[in-house]
Amino acid sequence: MTNQELSRRILELVGGKDNVISAASCMTRLRIQLKNPALAKIEELKNTEGILGVVEDVTLQIVLGPGKARKVADIFVVDADIQNVTVDTDWQANKAAIKAGQKDNALKRGLRTIANIFIPMIPAIIAAGLFNGLASLMGQLFPTEIKSNTGAIVVIQNLFSLIGAAFLSYFAIYTGINSAKEFGATPALGGMIGGISIGSQIVTISTILGLYNAKVPLSSILTTGKGGIIGIIIGVWILAKVEKYIRKRVPDVLDLILTPLLSMLIVGSVYVFILMPVTGFISDALVYILSFLINSKNPIVAIISGYVLAAVFLPMVLLGLHHGLIPIYSIQLTQMKGVTLFPVLAMAGAGQVGAAIAIYIKARRANNLRMQKTIIGALPAGFLGVGEPLIYGVTLPLGKPFVTAGLGAGFGGAFVMLMGVASNAWGPSGLVAIPLMQTPSMMLYYFLGLVISYIMGFIITWFGIPAQDVANA
Repeated sequence: MTNQELSRRILELVGGKDNVISAASCMTRLRIQLKNPALAKIEELKNTEGILGVVEDVTLQIVLGPGKARKVADIFVVDADIQNVTVDTDWQANKAAIKAGQKDNALKRGLRTIANIFIPMIPAIIAAGLFNGLASLMGQLFPTEIKSNTGAIVVIQNLFSLIGAAFLSYFAIYTGINSAKEFGATPALGGMIGGISIGSQIVTISTILGLYNAKVPLSSILTTGKGGIIGIIIGVWILAKVEKYIRKRVPDVLDLILTPLLSMLIVGSVYVFILMPVTGFISDALVYILSFLINSKNPIVAIISGYVLAAVFLPMVLLGLHHGLIPIYSIQLTQMKGVTLFPVLAMAGAGQVGAAIAIYIKARRANNLRMQKTIIGALPAGFLGVGEPLIYGVTLPLGKPFVTAGLGAGFGGAFVMLMGVASNAWGPSGLVAIPLMQTPSMMLYYFLGLVISYIMGFIITWFGIPAQDVANA
């Protein structure tokens, strides 16, 4: 089935374009907001060729896999004619949104807001991370040529560094822009809040006020980058409130001049003199905790924290709590120059793969053809880091294998944490994440962590799940 055919089939099974409010891609999923979710034919969607899984939440999430999700989404928004749907004037859409909101809670809404800010940036995060990794690798492979600062190798390495830095050096600005889109502020003004945080003038202001520590700049009460993305998100949230308040009160003829000027004067001052120092303490405390738990040099702490984090990650995903980890990834990337949490959590999906292989062998012995077919179809995606088909089609329905898979994944997480593996970015896990690791040795350790998770997920599931449970599944 082509992507065009799949898009049309999905549109048909979710109730047609009159039932679609919005649609967007998210790494491996097509997320669709429906006016009436009851019209969606979930079982038929699950059995459609090309669909790896379906997750029912506030938005209907159709798992298609990395790359394919974006391509199908681009076609789907055209097929569904979404650009002609106006949510504000459609009472059915408003009713659906209100009903969905009633099922929500503050924690879920907060985590969804964080996801909406960072998920659109994931392609750039991955690309920038890969280019920085390639530039670093070239420095290790061609040290003489790089030192000479001449020749094609130097040009290529600098090109790769330039592309990587084009995003990561201005990550604060991109965060401000996306936060503004989420909170309803002017995106360019949100970008300005992010830009303020990395401006060199911050150091001058801090020095004059006696808040700058020249000997240890990072310990300054106020310095460039203080507060990180936490401060930026809060600052843009305040900006949205202030901008809307001012816009309602200034004459229309002066709106274009006074609203941005007054908004940035007020919020910019509050951000620099209050938010950056306050959120800086919060960010520093979080980095301290992360350094102890995630970057600990104590092997016992590393093993325990790595095991626990990998083992409990998928239950967090089921509860929708995993979006709360995105700011931690961002803080590690910007302040610690590498993400050590992502490689550990990536082991969770590998544990599911090992568990699924064990169940497949038991299903084959029990002649459970349906289970065999499900696993064969889902395993390739599992190896590539798309775990939903295995989770929702195999381990979670059986119950116990979901637990044993997590217990097996913990061993891979402990190994990866012990070896200090760090990545240049985060994205899809599994085998496709190997190039994201910072050095060739880390790529090897990450791969070995996956293998350990495969093996231990298999062993614990093999001995922990009775054959009768698989036969009756």
